[in-house]
Amino acid sequence: MTKADLVNQIVEETGLDKLEALTAVEAFMSSIKGSLASGNNVYLRGFGSFIVKKRKEKTGRNISKGTIVIIPAHNVPSFKPAKTFIEKVKENVKV
Repeated sequence: MTKADLVNQIVEETGLDKLEALTAVEAFMSSIKGSLASGNNVYLRGFGSFIVKKRKEKTGRNISKGTIVIIPAHNVPSFKPAKTFIEKVKENVKV
């Protein structure tokens, strides 16, 4: 599902104008990005958590040059779905 698909589904379910739905989706994503960028996690009960994970410094290799590279410690955004969300997906996904 793309952002456009999500906006169209919100329009169908709520009867909002397409521009209003797009604005709401953009504001939602902007709020989550801003919160994570400032180091705060976002918890949505029944859906999941957008969290900041801290990665330790590690050594890597540049294969083309054969050199060892130090990868500094850094933060990465992550999503952890809620248990109810996981169970619903497990029930409905057919392999």
